[in-house]
Amino acid sequence: MLTLSLIGIGCGDPGQLTRAAVAAINAADFVLIPRKGSAKSDLADLRRTICADVLSNQATRIAEFDLPVRDAAEADYRKGVDDWHDAVAASWSRTIADRLGSEGKVALLIWGDPSLYDSSLRIARRLNPLPHIEVIPGITSIQALCAAHALPLNDIGEPFLVTTGRRLREGGWPSGVDTVVVMLDGGTAFQSLDPEGLQIWWGAYLGMPDQIVMSGVLAEVGPHIVAMRQEARERHGWIMDSYILKRRP
Repeated sequence: MLTLSLIGIGCGDPGQLTRAAVAAINAADFVLIPRKGSAKSDLADLRRTICADVLSNQATRIAEFDLPVRDAAEADYRKGVDDWHDAVAASWSRTIADRLGSEGKVALLIWGDPSLYDSSLRIARRLNPLPHIEVIPGITSIQALCAAHALPLNDIGEPFLVTTGRRLREGGWPSGVDTVVVMLDGGTAFQSLDPEGLQIWWGAYLGMPDQIVMSGVLAEVGPHIVAMRQEARERHGWIMDSYILKRRP
């Protein structure tokens, strides 16, 4: 039987790996490292660093492969994502077949945790043949962001909402909550909100050597975050950030 292990590796710091993650990496016949182009070469480099740091099983081999690029110009967002998932699944299937055939254990190192705004589980269920899928949970970017700011996410007895930058920009502040976590923001969607009474806790490259964090009253620190984000993106060629917004009386 072919087994696919989706291993949450946290946000880039090898110290964030659980013992279960280390054991699963060493139990694999192959660890697959996806390449997402030169703009995000740091992510492949960090996966290589993690493997070099924790791999003690000399029989475990590493295989790298190129991921298809999603067509950002697709007018139908969901169809574009669906087509991209099909293409990624085909790429995984080819790579696994070339390395293992239909038997063995292959591992994919998942940024953060496979349960949160990650498509790995959806893609894995499109593989042909369908493998046995196991998940090793990891530290999420939300946990890393809260830790970086020493911030409790929820207020006492209160809910919070996790959403995307696109949804925040299109729908405004969600009803029924005073705390919003924003992920996958290709820009700075918080600029579309009335900043009155809002505070922000922002972080980029969480868990990595280049981690940047900033917090404060949105009206005051928002422009500084926009400028810092732009500068960091130009320096690295990419950026991965998230933020928490809280509405205060």
